[in-house]
Amino acid sequence: MAGLHTSLRGSSSSSSQSFSSKLLLLLTLLPLTLAAFAFVLQWRGGVTDPATRWSPEARKFPGMDSSPPTTIGHASSSDCVLLSRGSSPSFPYYRDWKFDVGSDLKPKICITTSTSAGLEQILPWMFYHKVIGVSTFFLFVEGKAASPNVSKVLESISGVKVIYRTKELEEQQAKSRIWNETWLSSFFYKPCNYELFVKQSLNMEMAIVMARNEGVDWILHLDTDELMHPAGASEYSLRQLLHDVPGNVDMVIFPNYESSIERDDIKEPFSQVSMFKKNYDHLPKDTYFGMYKESTRGNPNYFLTYGNGKSAARIQDHLRPNGAHRWHNYMKTPNEIKLEEAAVLHYTYTKFSDLTSRRDRCGCKPTKEDVKRCFMLEFDRAAFIIASTATEEEMLNWYREHIVWTDKTLNMKLSRKGILTRIYAPMVIVQGLRESGVFSSVIASAPTMSKDTFLSSMGSTNSSRAVASESLPSRKFGRSKESKAIARRTLEIADTVSHVAAAVPPLSPPGMDDERLVIDA
Repeated sequence: MAGLHTSLRGSSSSSSQSFSSKLLLLLTLLPLTLAAFAFVLQWRGGVTDPATRWSPEARKFPGMDSSPPTTIGHASSSDCVLLSRGSSPSFPYYRDWKFDVGSDLKPKICITTSTSAGLEQILPWMFYHKVIGVSTFFLFVEGKAASPNVSKVLESISGVKVIYRTKELEEQQAKSRIWNETWLSSFFYKPCNYELFVKQSLNMEMAIVMARNEGVDWILHLDTDELMHPAGASEYSLRQLLHDVPGNVDMVIFPNYESSIERDDIKEPFSQVSMFKKNYDHLPKDTYFGMYKESTRGNPNYFLTYGNGKSAARIQDHLRPNGAHRWHNYMKTPNEIKLEEAAVLHYTYTKFSDLTSRRDRCGCKPTKEDVKRCFMLEFDRAAFIIASTATEEEMLNWYREHIVWTDKTLNMKLSRKGILTRIYAPMVIVQGLRESGVFSSVIASAPTMSKDTFLSSMGSTNSSRAVASESLPSRKFGRSKESKAIARRTLEIADTVSHVAAAVPPLSPPGMDDERLVIDA
């Protein structure tokens, strides 16, 4: 009997150990089986993994994390189709890099600009904005941008309209109602930046009409040293950002961030600059004013240049420009919103040559009094004087002291406070475009001209450019009595029923003298 009991106990113990072993095996195999099942489903397309949304290699969208971008692999410039099978980033409107998309994008967005830049600046600027959803561009060109070898390339690009500053254009703009209105009058008959500001406003007025004819929904005015940064949207897309704007909003204001370069030998700003100083509107007020002195580094203001951002306007009746930074409406005060994450990235004074190029565009005397009638912002005035009076070595030393951020300790301190920030998405996009051969392909595919046609177009371009570049008052053309009377009657009607707002010039961010006013408000 005792032997039977011992046998049963041994059998029970053996059974218990066997059960435990099987249970342990099951618990080990179950997660492995589930993991393998999930892998098979994902591999076959059965499951959408959010981590793979932006690229074929399960990476985050470029610029979404704090680490520097990795170099994108080269692709053949002669075979752009291979890009769709490679490891290049995936963008919302990527279609074999051809960007032949237009009417299918809603809302339809256009950018208008007035530029004299070359292809090395315009092409990266333009195709970057195509990547994030802009389909239409109105380029008012003069100088280098109007030269045949540049303009022919621009004209060959889908969605681009090139408008030359010809005598006919200036005569047409001389009849604009703007000349008889008060909102821009304080900028008339002044040289340099003031003349450019008026010219930009007149071009924006024409762009509104062109945008309406093209069926555009939203219009922006940007310079070719500015890139839109559509942060806050569900995808890195300006189209998606504006699509989500409520229907009762007429204008969207984008605060600007300013480039903070870390070297003095930048050649391609869009590909080489990733550090930016954030706008006052995107910072806690105590942080902004508490770190103001360290942020300015002895310069006149928090930003080197403007700090009041740019805006996008919904195309609608009675829309008008309100200077280069804003839009307005003849019949109502626009309902506007200011975005909390999206921004305009302003690449200002990123190249040492920017000092002399700005100097060469203006014929003012390099004195403190004379520069006031030529430039609106203090830093531009100081930079013009230095570029006009100093030696090359003195200019470079000044450039390093006032513009280049070489103090890594200060940079780290301001980064931790949130004043300086890293933004990699534009850099990665432009690098990807360049390495894929988009720019070289566009240039190579542009129509060529015969020698006679080239010389003829060069002569007409030079003559029109000479007329446009003279340092004359902004309004250079005579107008008939009839057109003046019509414009005055229009102005009287507009003044009685609309909200007349003065043009918004480039404005510096709040200074220390404004701290009490900001807090009281």
